[in-house]
Amino acid sequence: MELCSIASGSSGNCICVGTADSHLLVDAGISGRRIETGLNSVGLKTGEMEAVLVTHEHIDHIAGLGVLARRYGLPVYGTKGTLDAVMATKSVGKIDESLLHPIVPGQDFQIGNMTVHPLAISHDAADPVAYLMRTQRHRTGVITDLGTYDDALVSQLQDLDLLLLEANHDVRMLQTGSYPYPLKQRILGERGHLSNVLSGRLLGSLLHDKFRAVVLGHLSKENNYAELAYETVRLEITMGENPYKGDDFPIYVAKRSEPSRMICA
Repeated sequence: MELCSIASGSSGNCICVGTADSHLLVDAGISGRRIETGLNSVGLKTGEMEAVLVTHEHIDHIAGLGVLARRYGLPVYGTKGTLDAVMATKSVGKIDESLLHPIVPGQDFQIGNMTVHPLAISHDAADPVAYLMRTQRHRTGVITDLGTYDDALVSQLQDLDLLLLEANHDVRMLQTGSYPYPLKQRILGERGHLSNVLSGRLLGSLLHDKFRAVVLGHLSKENNYAELAYETVRLEITMGENPYKGDDFPIYVAKRSEPSRMICA
């Protein structure tokens, strides 16, 4: 399997996951033009995508969704709560209802040659999910907008080969920054976003000998920066209760407005 971040951050998110035979997008939170340009940079085209999987209805995850659905006829998958909220978002525009495919957390569905498993997550949205994609040989996860996690979620994330994982903010930067107090509490709360420290701790509980790489994503523009996220996660792995060190596996940081290289398992 392979994974490419087209864009990832508080201003827009779009991730491509696929195999040699088929690809899909997780979220479409940037313009259709930027998605096409990003896909072209790794030898793909928007019209070749099998579907768009929507994690939740916040605009940084759906800004370009309407354009992709109308221009390319791409099927759109999401929970019923998410799809209802998307359809109520005026800026998305009209989407043909025949393209909408409601899913249920915990119930697998098939996209191309990938089996997709949606996971219920804790975030302040209608009915948000994260996604695991698998083939007979590999498993890939896209896990962002996660206010908290528990043992049940950790158990479902075992044996991944590739992972895009949220490292949204540095707690001290957020606490001392310019955000109003209610917004700070929202981000820090159990329905908010995962900090660098918590991201590193979660990653440490998922590592195994055949793990290939992690991409840190959804970094806050105001309350984080790439080097800090990288070093914090790396340190948490090294200091954590696991047999691995931060240098044992490649750790990439997704850029806010540029596509990453294609990372393969």
